[in-house]
Amino acid sequence: MEEMEEELKCPVCGSFFREPIILPCSHNICLACARNILVQTPDAESPQSGRASGSAASDYDYLDLDKMSLYSEADSGYGSYGGFASAPTTPCPKSPNGVRVFPPAPPPSQQQQQQQHHLLPPPAASGAPPPPPHPHPHPPAMMMMMIPRNACLTCPQCHRSLTLDERGLRGFPKNRVLEAVVERYQQSKAAALRCQLCEKSPREATVLCEQCDVFYCDACRVRCHPPRGPLAKHRLVPPAQGRISRRASPRKTSTCTEHELENLSMYCVQCKTPVCYQCLEEGRHSAHEVKALGAMWKLHKGQLSQALNVLSDRATEAKEFLVQLRNMVQHIQENGVEFEACLVAQCDALIEALNRRKAQLLTRVNKEHEHKLKVVRDQISHCTVKLRQTTGLMEYCLEVIKENDPSGFLQISDALIRRVHMTEGQWGKGTLTPRMTSDFDLTLDSGPLLQTIQQLDFVQMKVPAAPILQLEECCSQTNSATLSWKQPPLSTIAVDGYILELDDGSGGQFREVYVGTETICTVDGLHFNSTYKSRVKAFNSSGVGQYSKTLVMQTSETGLPPCDIKSLATVAWFTFDPASAHPDIILSNDNLTVTCNSYDDRVVMGNTAFSRGVHYWEITVDRYDNHPDPAFGIARGDVLKDVMLGKDDKAWAMYVDNNRSWFMHNNSHTNRTDGGIGKGATVGVLLDFSRGILLFLINDEQQGPVAFDSLEGLYYPAISLNRNVQVTLHTGLPIPDFYTPGESDPSGSVC
Repeated sequence: MEEMEEELKCPVCGSFFREPIILPCSHNICLACARNILVQTPDAESPQSGRASGSAASDYDYLDLDKMSLYSEADSGYGSYGGFASAPTTPCPKSPNGVRVFPPAPPPSQQQQQQQHHLLPPPAASGAPPPPPHPHPHPPAMMMMMIPRNACLTCPQCHRSLTLDERGLRGFPKNRVLEAVVERYQQSKAAALRCQLCEKSPREATVLCEQCDVFYCDACRVRCHPPRGPLAKHRLVPPAQGRISRRASPRKTSTCTEHELENLSMYCVQCKTPVCYQCLEEGRHSAHEVKALGAMWKLHKGQLSQALNVLSDRATEAKEFLVQLRNMVQHIQENGVEFEACLVAQCDALIEALNRRKAQLLTRVNKEHEHKLKVVRDQISHCTVKLRQTTGLMEYCLEVIKENDPSGFLQISDALIRRVHMTEGQWGKGTLTPRMTSDFDLTLDSGPLLQTIQQLDFVQMKVPAAPILQLEECCSQTNSATLSWKQPPLSTIAVDGYILELDDGSGGQFREVYVGTETICTVDGLHFNSTYKSRVKAFNSSGVGQYSKTLVMQTSETGLPPCDIKSLATVAWFTFDPASAHPDIILSNDNLTVTCNSYDDRVVMGNTAFSRGVHYWEITVDRYDNHPDPAFGIARGDVLKDVMLGKDDKAWAMYVDNNRSWFMHNNSHTNRTDGGIGKGATVGVLLDFSRGILLFLINDEQQGPVAFDSLEGLYYPAISLNRNVQVTLHTGLPIPDFYTPGESDPSGSVC
């Protein structure tokens, strides 16, 4: 019941309702609060319609709030009510709901008392003592009457303005039901009931005996109210239930606001208010529909109960939805922790890979470093040895030059000169040049890696969710089915396309019939009178998602009575297909009439294919000039369109002139039969898949024997003609009377 507390509080004072009254807008307000928010309007601006209590039809009319100075343009919830003439202009307190509360009106002036004198009771008869003075100068009844002229009340919830009539606030009915609910609620919030038999500190009561009318705790119940003897028949109930039963009281009798001594016994349907018999006798509701109060009470209670049942269902759905949202919060937290851990692991893996690469690069740098040091050290060792030899030779030569023995000098001088030149030659070009530079010829190319790190981001790696079939847009017509689907509303996963699958109409395996990006697809060429199962799934670069729910669709059934054996035939309506026709073909009459602008034969097919059942259609010859040879029959979808029907292995046809006819398939002519066509002739084509045969008729008579047999698969109605012929197609026809599906020899049944 705690959720109900806001419904029981006044929108002005924010406290529980006290003496609530019902405004014409169906909102409630405390009687004292209503007096505090009254506003007086000038006579010139007082609305003439819309009196309080809802007696006029314009109770819900809005008044110009600016003219009444209720709100300023920059106001955000409470305005500067003008109040009465003598009311102070200082700001008044604001209620918890943001509604301006006015201070109590000051005592009326002498002039106002004279104006209201006619509202007071008449003086007592002569000789009677005057009534005693009221202890309060302005009792509540007087306060309700002390309403200035043109007083206006604005609903604090919907801001609809209401002008009070001469009855003032008494014109608004009291909400006794709301008052009773508030009282029960406040009592239920009181302290817990205590045991009535505990001597010192009463414990909390656990039961109430309805017969004894006493609250017991568990110990006192066992001691003072044992379940045996006469007490065994007493009924014990929980304390809360007992408190409610104690609090129950007889229904109060309501009195009329106009006639306080009359009980409300009727209900005006137009005014939507209870009335008394005196109101009816005065003719106030003479033109209105009036019903018994009890009957309307029960009716409205039933209506409220029904509305509450619907609202209860919505509340149950809301609770389930809140549970779903709370579960989503938990799942989001769990998924967030898991995803964060995955992200940290992936980044740690990248850092580990970078560290491994760093170690590899440092190894290369160390090798280069050791190589350079070895080369330089070897060169230093080599130069050191050679320099030592050169220095020794130089010192030896200097000592030889110091000798004064010419003959001895000349004996070794030539050899020394050669050695000096040879040693000097060993210090030739390049010997004193370093074999290695001190710089490292290695530059780390980190640019691409840094760019890759900057581009490191999340990508969609999840497969799409299962699509939702839009049942209101899915339908079947004749032997085609249209399906529509969409992605779930909250799905953010990218979709590259969809795959639509159908079974074979007999409960077999599913097969793909469409792959693409569209979300609606029409599948033609299905079996008549068959039940197909369909499903769709989405895919993206990460893979293929789950299937949608399976949709079962029924293609067109037979149009004949089920008890007739001819119900094996399926009545199908179709037209010629301009999309697949040869460009020289000319169609009219809603694609039912066809001719050609070429002297060569051109092919046109129907827009419906057949693979099951028995089908019959007719073609009437509208124009026949110069004895051409039109051909009639069936064909595969990839038949040649620029030759006579039957020239290739994709068509089975009968071509006919004005005297005779032939059957033709794969350019093989068979069964020449006398009898031709002319203007006004009718050619019938009968295709029976139950026996796999094709028959032809001319003017309602079978033309030759069975034309073709062993027919299986998918076939389109087709004809070929040139500019000398014009024909009209007739479909949706029952099979001829002479033919019974399933007969072994249909030629024997020819009329």
